[in-house]
Amino acid sequence: MLITPAFAQAAGGAGAGGAFAQFVPLILIFAIMYFLLIRPQQKKVKDHRAMVEALRRGDQVVTQGGILGKVVKVKEGEAEVEVEIAQGVTVRVVRSTIAQVRSKTEPAAANSN
Repeated sequence: MLITPAFAQAAGGAGAGGAFAQFVPLILIFAIMYFLLIRPQQKKVKDHRAMVEALRRGDQVVTQGGILGKVVKVKEGEAEVEVEIAQGVTVRVVRSTIAQVRSKTEPAAANSN
């Protein structure tokens, strides 16, 4: 026999403290994944949603397909906007496919007098 009886008995009785100690690295890995991957992605999605909600007529936008255009009509309550990509050429674009707003138009003043 190569293993002594005392060593064999000590190795078998890990207990509740040992079980928790085995899960500590797993919990740390999940915490690191949350702060490095999940949380920044949620922030990015939230910022994109706010940008799409704030689209107005006259904004210069870039679609996810790389098309540059100017918003000519925003349909409230719908998931579409009309974008002018050339003189007299408008296309309907799903709001969520707007990747970037290059220049925002200033809202019209309510009462400039």
